[in-house]
Amino acid sequence: MLFPVKRRRIFSFIAWIVATVIILAVGVSCNNQSPVVQANANLLVSAAASLKDALEEIKPLYRQTKSNVNVAYNFGASGALQQQIENGAPADIFVSAAQKQMDALELKNLILKDTRRNLLTNRLVLIVPNNSSRITDFTQLTGSTVKKIAIGEPKSVPVGQYTEEVFTNLGILEQVRPKLVLGNNVRQVLAAVESGNADAGVVYTTDAKTSNKVKVVATAAENLHSKIIYPVAVLTNSKNASAAREYVEFLSNNQAKTVFEKYGFGTVR
Repeated sequence: MLFPVKRRRIFSFIAWIVATVIILAVGVSCNNQSPVVQANANLLVSAAASLKDALEEIKPLYRQTKSNVNVAYNFGASGALQQQIENGAPADIFVSAAQKQMDALELKNLILKDTRRNLLTNRLVLIVPNNSSRITDFTQLTGSTVKKIAIGEPKSVPVGQYTEEVFTNLGILEQVRPKLVLGNNVRQVLAAVESGNADAGVVYTTDAKTSNKVKVVATAAENLHSKIIYPVAVLTNSKNASAAREYVEFLSNNQAKTVFEKYGFGTVR
């Protein structure tokens, strides 16, 4: 009778040892488990050239809230950026200076439609070098003393498209066409006027604000051109769509809006 009792005790002792080992192993595993650290994410934002100064200022602000996200920018004419995206160039987010380019990408299913939103507005202004006093209005561009007028290339640069609309609606397009000097983006237009290589130019009010070498002599009435809207969206081929969505959200918060407004942009409420 003692043997079965001893055997049961031995089995119970062995079971206790096994259970203890398992518990200790699980405990050690839990204690040694490293905390989950979110891997760094890299975002490439293709954005209209007119956004350069504002987005560069927003970059460190975003970094303060998302230290694991590295944001890089690719600035250019919206039409050129659109073509890059259509040709497969890597990017996570697109910010256009007009609806036309974003519409084209949406038709080709190259953006995540639920992320598209209207972000900013802008105004169109006529600028001249600081030492100029001959021009005070768009209609004066037809005068014989005006030899060169810098504008964005209308086919790919939104500011050029808006400018062409203004000239058309004022009835002066054909008169000024021989004088037009076309820039590949709005910053090239600004540079042409700053350097004196153009007697006048048409840019956004936000670009004019960045320079102390030019002055604004006229603002285009908004009924003379399509409404200037900057849409933003996450691209379908983004490798970091979740992080990209968060960045787009940040561009609409009050902290980012304050920066945009500082540079002269209107924000869509």
